[in-house]
Amino acid sequence: MPGYLVYLLTRLGQFALVVFIGINIAFIVTHATPIDPVEQSIAAATQFGSTSPEAIALMRQSLKELYGLEGDLAHQYAAFWSRILVGNFGPSLSAFPTPVSVLIGRALPWTVSLLVVSTVLTWVMGNLLGGLAGYFHRSRALRLAGILAMAFHPIPYYIVAFLLLIVFGHVWPILPISGGSSMNMTQEWSWAFVGSVVSHAILPVASLALVGLGGWFMGMRALVSNVVTEDYVTYAELGGVARRRILAAYVMRNALMPQVTGLAMSLGAIFNGAIITEQVFGYPGIGTLLVSAVHAGDYSLVLGITTVSIVAVSIAVLLIDLLYPLLDPRVRAR
Repeated sequence: MPGYLVYLLTRLGQFALVVFIGINIAFIVTHATPIDPVEQSIAAATQFGSTSPEAIALMRQSLKELYGLEGDLAHQYAAFWSRILVGNFGPSLSAFPTPVSVLIGRALPWTVSLLVVSTVLTWVMGNLLGGLAGYFHRSRALRLAGILAMAFHPIPYYIVAFLLLIVFGHVWPILPISGGSSMNMTQEWSWAFVGSVVSHAILPVASLALVGLGGWFMGMRALVSNVVTEDYVTYAELGGVARRRILAAYVMRNALMPQVTGLAMSLGAIFNGAIITEQVFGYPGIGTLLVSAVHAGDYSLVLGITTVSIVAVSIAVLLIDLLYPLLDPRVRAR
């Protein structure tokens, strides 16, 4: 247990360092852009009429205080971290005066549910089919499943998304192709709303899952093919152990550990699939919100989304990292 405590503290330190560096990079990038949110707000407010220079100066000062852009870069950096630590990203420029945290709070559950479900579903199905294909290598059904999985793997997921959109939205219109739920439906925990959310999520999840399935399938099949040649598997088969038990306890469990590491790495890129997928299907998540913020030059909203994405992905990777020594008894935490 002391060894795991040291491992825990080390991983927590790495988590804090990654979050700190990532947020600093977000701060640098947003401050290096040529878009000035203060001047853009002033231009938007004065485009339909003349305003006195005194009023513009007063507006400029107020907006700088509002967006934390007063003083030099060091003062802005300190103000930035003082806001980050309490989760205050200021008001949104494109949806003024709604706070950025409110907009992110509305969009984040849609993206997290969509990407977590698609990632976990792809990982489970890919490893299960790959493990079965590696162990029962003579099965024609599993060979066909492998061919189909590998056929979709090299195709960009947005191409698959467009194909699903055409097939199930126009050729055979049985599924909704846009939005997160039916219009004018109250967002509440009811069977009608949950069913609408699930039906609207089928195509986005399928577009991400079909592309990612092949990678997990091929990786797991190769790992199982190597594990089945180990002596302990041969002895178990000669000893009359049931094949189902051999597959679950001897083969799949030992072959699964590298795939757990791969899952942690894939979580690091989990938000990459949100932007294009949500744009294709009009999904009301973080990706759609980020694109709208960039087009509107919404400085605070872009910075808030980036920060929340960094923290969320880092937490997910940390959890997988902490579970790894508990899943594999051969790994000793140091």
